[in-house]
Amino acid sequence: MTLQIGIILVVMAVAYALAQWKTLSVEFCLLSSAVAGGLTGAFFNAPPITQLARHLVEGTFTYLDVILVFTTATIFMTIVSESGGVNYVVRGIIKYFYNLRIIVLFLLMFIILIPGALTGAGSVSVLTVGAPVALALGYLGIPKKKVAAILFIVAGLSAAAPPVNIWAMIVSAGTAIPYVGFELPLGIPVLLLGTFTVLLLGWKREKKMSIEDVLKDMPQVPEKMCWWRVLLPFLTFFGLVVAYRIWPFDIPILGLPLEFAIAAVVAFVVSPKKINILVLSRVTVKRLLPLLATMAIVGSLQQVMTATGVRGLLSYAVISIPVVLLFILLVFIIPISEGVLTYGGAAIVGIPLIWFLDSIGLHATVAIAGLSLLWPLGDGLPPTALIGRLSVMVSEYKGSYWSFLKATWLPWIVITLVGILMVIFSARLEFLVKWSM
Repeated sequence: MTLQIGIILVVMAVAYALAQWKTLSVEFCLLSSAVAGGLTGAFFNAPPITQLARHLVEGTFTYLDVILVFTTATIFMTIVSESGGVNYVVRGIIKYFYNLRIIVLFLLMFIILIPGALTGAGSVSVLTVGAPVALALGYLGIPKKKVAAILFIVAGLSAAAPPVNIWAMIVSAGTAIPYVGFELPLGIPVLLLGTFTVLLLGWKREKKMSIEDVLKDMPQVPEKMCWWRVLLPFLTFFGLVVAYRIWPFDIPILGLPLEFAIAAVVAFVVSPKKINILVLSRVTVKRLLPLLATMAIVGSLQQVMTATGVRGLLSYAVISIPVVLLFILLVFIIPISEGVLTYGGAAIVGIPLIWFLDSIGLHATVAIAGLSLLWPLGDGLPPTALIGRLSVMVSEYKGSYWSFLKATWLPWIVITLVGILMVIFSARLEFLVKWSM
C-alpha cells in the first residue's frame, strides 16, 4: 500500500514539475497534479475511475465560503479606493502628521494592513492602497528598495491578520477546528511585527521635501470626500461583526460575505464620486480570477490526495520526523510551500502538520496562528512571488529582485522566530484564544 501511494505522490510531483517547466500558471500546475494523481489512483482502483470526476468537481466547493469572503471583501475595498477614500486618508495623514515620523509610519502601516486583513490576501493590499502608500513613503525620504520591502512585509502580515486569514481557514476546515479565537493570537504579533518593520526600514531618510511640495504632488481627491464617508462603511462592517457577539440571541449571524456585501453597498451609496458598480465588480472579479481558481483547485487537489491516500502518507511522514528537526525544517518548508503551491501549501503541509502538533499536546489554534506568520514570507519566493513582484512594481523599484529581497532579511528573521516560538509554546499561549472568544 505504501508503495502504491508513493507512486501516486511521485506522479503528482512530476506532473506539477512538468507543468512548471512548460511555464504554465500555478493554477494549471495544481490542476495537472490533481488530475495526474487521480488517474494514477484510478489505475489502482483508489478511487475508481467512475468516481474521479466527482472528486475533482466536489473538491472545488471545499473552500466556497472562503471564495465568497475573498470576492465580497475585495469588491468592498475596491469601492472604497475608487471613491477616493484611500487617497483622502493618505493625504490627511501626510498633511497633519508629516513632521511626526513615527505616527506617519504607524498610520501608513495600518492602511496597508486593513485591505489584507479584510480580504485575506496581501496582494489586494498592494493593489488597492500600495500606490498611494508607496508615494507617501517616498515623500518621507525612504529609498524605493526599502519602500518595496515595507510593502511586501506589511502586506504579507495583513494577509495573516484577522478577521480573514485564508491559510488558517484552509487548515481549520481540513482539521475540523472552528475558525474562532484567532483575533489576539494573530492580531498582537501582526501589529508588533508590522510596527517593528516600518520603524526599522523607514526610520532613516535620504531627503526631505517641504509639506507644500508633498501635498502638491499627491493625487487629488473628490471635493465632497470627508472622514465620515470613509469611516461609515468600515463602521458598518465592524458593527455587524460585533453586534451578534454582543446580542447573540437577538441578532442572527450574517456571515462575513453578507457583511462585506452590506458594507460595500454603504460605501457605494456614500461615495462622492459616481461609480459604475457593475463594471467595477466585473473588473475586480476578473483580477481575482487567478486567486479564486487557486482556491477551487486546491480543494480538488486536497480531495484527490485524500481519496488516493497521499494525504495520509504525508501525515505519516510528518509524524515520523523528530520534533526538534521538524521545528527547524518549518523555517524552510512553510515559506517554500507557499512560494510553490500558494494557498495549496496550507492544505498539503499545514493540515497534517496541525494534526501532529495537536496530538503531541500543542494548542492547534495558536500553532496555526504561528504558521500563518511564516506562509506570507513565501509570497516573496519564486516561482510565484505574488506579493513580492507586486510590491516591486507598485514602488517602481528598478533594481534586481534579489536586492529587494535582501532588504527584508532582518524582518524576515524576526517574523520567522516569532512564528516558530508561537508554535513551540502554543500550549502556554492558550489564554490568547480564550480572551478572543
